[in-house]
Order: sequence, then structure tokens, then C-alpha cells
Amino acid sequence: MCGIVGYIGKRKAYPILIKGLHRLEYRGYDSAGVALINEQGQLNIYKAKGKVAELESFAASKDTGGTIGIAHTRWATHGEPNTVNAHPHYSESERLAIIHNGIIENYAVLKAGLKEQGYTFKSDTDTEVLVQLIEYTEVNKHVDLKTAVQLALQQVIGAYAIAILDKDHPDTLIAARKGSPLVVGIGQDEYFIASDATPIVEYTDKVIYIEDEEVVTLKVKGERLKNEGDIDITTINNVQKTPEIKRLELSLSQLEKGGYPHFMLKEIYEQPHTLTDSMRGRVNVQRDNIALSGFIDNKERFLNAKRIIITACGTSWHAGLIAMYALEEYAQIPVEVEYSSEFRYRKPVINKDDVVIAISQSGETADTLAAIQLAKEKGAFIFSICNVVGASIPRVSDSGCYTHVGPEIGVASTKAFTAQVTALTMLALCIGREKGTVSEAQYLTIVRELGQIPEKIARVLEQNQRITEVAKIFSHAQNFIYLGRGYNFPVALEGALKLKEISYIHAEGYPAAEMKHGPIALISQEMPVVVVAPHCGTYEKIVSNIQEIKARHGKVIAVVTEGDELVSKIADYVIEVPDTEECLTPLLTVIPLQLLAYHIAVVKGCDVDQPRNLAKSVTVE
Repeated sequence: MCGIVGYIGKRKAYPILIKGLHRLEYRGYDSAGVALINEQGQLNIYKAKGKVAELESFAASKDTGGTIGIAHTRWATHGEPNTVNAHPHYSESERLAIIHNGIIENYAVLKAGLKEQGYTFKSDTDTEVLVQLIEYTEVNKHVDLKTAVQLALQQVIGAYAIAILDKDHPDTLIAARKGSPLVVGIGQDEYFIASDATPIVEYTDKVIYIEDEEVVTLKVKGERLKNEGDIDITTINNVQKTPEIKRLELSLSQLEKGGYPHFMLKEIYEQPHTLTDSMRGRVNVQRDNIALSGFIDNKERFLNAKRIIITACGTSWHAGLIAMYALEEYAQIPVEVEYSSEFRYRKPVINKDDVVIAISQSGETADTLAAIQLAKEKGAFIFSICNVVGASIPRVSDSGCYTHVGPEIGVASTKAFTAQVTALTMLALCIGREKGTVSEAQYLTIVRELGQIPEKIARVLEQNQRITEVAKIFSHAQNFIYLGRGYNFPVALEGALKLKEISYIHAEGYPAAEMKHGPIALISQEMPVVVVAPHCGTYEKIVSNIQEIKARHGKVIAVVTEGDELVSKIADYVIEVPDTEECLTPLLTVIPLQLLAYHIAVVKGCDVDQPRNLAKSVTVE
């Protein structure tokens, strides 16, 4: 959600900033802008509604000179998506320019105070209020810009990642964060800032992750400071901090499409490899043991847990629902799965012997971060499942497990979901084996089968052409119902979400037995029903559900186990997946649903990688 890029050094800034904005397009946005200080000391701001390409077109005839600049992709919060509300924003004197991710909750109070001092506003944004407040503080307190930023941010309630230029100091770039991610890249006599590492990886593998309420001042001209150059980090209360430099585990090739038409399709096809990477070093080569360091190092907290609370949003919440089945079956611990956005606000009862598992691909999801901070204050043990190394959620957690699937660029999550389910299943098995609540024979069977899942996913992907044909048939539909039972009820929810996200077709997921409690009224020839029906668990029950649909002339697309004869005879369209253990079926049954959503969206001409109104990482409420 929103994207920040900044550069200060000896190269021309504009090409670096534009390329960085393109790398951040996956986060979701509705406008874009750039601010540059040219060689004559002029501060130029160019903005455009729409895609980064619109900004490039607008700026093509403008002065884009300068070796320092900031750029932004905006996802509208305060104020409609238009050029005026796009970032960057000038201060009253047009001496300062700011870009901002996040929400200033008390902006209205601050704005009213500034209006009383004679300040005027051109936009409807909270961001313009912040830059005006910084300038007002600098002028009236007679302090330098860094101090003005510190003092202004002390008055702010909310979340922010900001970057500021001052045309009177063209050798300095100032940035700060609280609750919204920000990373600094360190080059040779040059520095980069960004919301995440994707715009930086081409230039350096050395980064600093800025912590909450830290202000970083970057200089490349004038007097030299210490260590890696002119990097000064303090808190907003002016406590000096020592930068901790880390190396990126990211390559440029991971950010390219690699011949696929869309990142989403590439990431669907990557899943045999990403799950292998996710299990590497955790499932041993003999496939008879799982070793998760996050569990081993904190074994007693899990074994003594009276309850596990899983908190997440969106696709990660669906992964948490699947984990609930596995944890209760194999670890015999009661599990609650909570939407982070609800959990953080409803005064939950949390005990010191609770384990709270936070799931987030980006590790920056605002509601999930707030939820675990609340749980931590109450003494719970926090364990996170994240993909992005160094993100906020794993840094706040007591322990955790990285999924290691590489960057996920497509807004609709695919490979992150299967990796989350894999990590959580491994955790359930580790706890169960240690507690003795899963038999050794069952443990070994599941671990060995887990090792075969990547190969079986590859077999599912071989049906891509078949799924493409089904997608063409149903691309005209206006509504879908997805049904599943047991471990595959969350898969039905996930399949429906994927279709909604990228094709804009209304879809709902239900437990199959709940169809009779209302949704069956919707069944008709115009209502496609996707039924996830592998041959395990409650198979006979879901067969009955399919027969009820067919009796009402519904069209059924069924995901079944290879060799299925019963469902195959009554469903209209069948997609087969290899046989596996019931707890692992979601890793296979979700693949056809990802492909179905993808191909329907492509047929409809939708922007698959950047669907409307959506952001990859929701870093604001």
C-alpha cells in the first residue's frame, strides 16, 4: 500500500526513482509523483493520476535534472485519487517537499491549528498537514530541519513513513517511520530509501531497516561523518542510534517475470520450487524428521500453551484456518483464529500461557502488527509466520518462521499461501510429536508425504490447459459459490477470494453442509458452484451436497482426487489432484482454484497483477 523511493548521490536521480516506482507498483496505487532538486537549486514536483507511465509521460518535457529526489505511489486514504492529492506535497513556502505512507489520525486538529496561524492548504490529504507542521515548527522554534521533524512527529498520532527534501539543503535527505516500513540502502557515496527492498536490490545489498520513531538524515556532500558515510539516526526524542547494517537476501532475477505474461502466473508455477525452499533445512533428506528452530528454541512455551490464537488478514487468515484443523488434530491444543482488524479492537481475553501466531506475507500488515503488540503487552508468547526478512512483525515477535518463498509481486497471494500452510503444518507436527499426541507412524507418514508435495503440485500444474478451457466457459458468470468441508473449507474461502480479487466476479465460500442453511436458494443454471472434494474425510457427505446442487440444475466444477469415479459422474467439469494425506490436501486443491481465477481474469481483460482498489501490503487501517 503506497510506495516510497528516494535517492541521494552522484547519479541522476530521476531514472532511479521512476524505475523504483515501477518496482513498487505491485503494492497497489492510484497516482504517482516525484520531487527533484536540480543543479540550480530549484525544487520541482511532478504528479499524475493513474499509473507510473502517466507520470513519465507528464514529466517527459519537464526538467528532471538533479542528483537528489523522492518519489511516491499513492493509495488514497484522505482525499479522492487525483493529481492535487497525489504526493509529493509542498510546504507553504514551497521550500520543503514530502512523501508519506500511513495515516495521521489527528490531522484535522493539527490542520485547524495551522489555519489559525495563516497556513493554507491545496489538497485534502493528511500528508500536506504534516509538511506544513514541519515548516511551521522549523520557522517558529528556530531549529534545523531534523529537529523540526522530530518535534513535529512528537505531535502526530498515527502511522507514517516519510521522506523530506529541503531546497535550501540540496545535500540532505531526511526520512522517518512509525508503523509503516522504511529501508535505507547503502551504496558507494550514495543512499537509497524505499518502502521495501525491491527498488534497492539493483544497486546494493547493504541495507538498514529503520525502526519505529526513528529519524534518519542522509548526506553525500559536505563534511564526512562516521562509518558508512553521512548516516545519522536518532529517535524523535533525539536519542542517538547506531545503524545495524544487514545484507539483502534478494536477487534482481526474482523481480522479473521470467517469460510469464503476469507475475501471478509465474508465482503459481513457482510453487513446487518455493515449497522445496521453504522446507529446505527443516525436513531432513530422509524425510523422517522436521526441525523448526523457532519451535526447538521455545519448546516449553508451546508444550505448556493452554490455547493458541492465530491472527491474520485475508489469505493469511485462510492459512490460519487450515492450521487450526492441524493444530487441534495433531497438537491437541485449542485454537482460535481471529481477524486482526477485529481482534485488536474488541478487548480480547489474553493470558500469559497463550501462544499467539501472527501470519503475514509482508510482515508489515498494520492490523496484525497492532494485534500482536496488544497480545505481547498482556504477556502472551508471539510467534510469527512471515516471508519478508527484517519486516516489522518478525522483529516484534518473540520467535517465528520465515517462509523463504522469495518476493511475491502479484497482489493476489499464491505461493505465500501454500508456504504459510506448509510452515504451520510442520509446526503442528513438531508440537504433536513432542507432546505424544500424534503417533510416530502417523508423523512419519505425513512428513514423508510432505516431501512429495512439490512434485504433486507440478502434476496439478500440468492441467493448466484444461483449467483454461473451463475458465473460458464461465468467464461470463456474475456470481460463484465455492464449497468445501474440513481442511478444504478454508480452501473454498481462498478460491472465492482469488476470484473476487482479480476478476471482480462476486464469489462466496461456504462449508458445504451450510449450503442448505441459505445459499441453496441461489442455485440455478446461471450459478457456477466450485466444490473442493478430495477423497478423504467427509467425502460421502460432500457427494450428497453435489447431488443436491445437481437436483436444482446447478453447474458443478469439482476438484477431486485422481481416479475419482463417483463425483466425476455427477459433476459437469472435473479437475483432478494427486492423492495425499488429508491435512496436506489444501496444498494441492488450492492450485486449480488459483489457476481458475487467473484464467477467468485474463479472459475478462482484467489487470491480474494490479487489481483495482487493492494493495499488496495493507500498512494502514
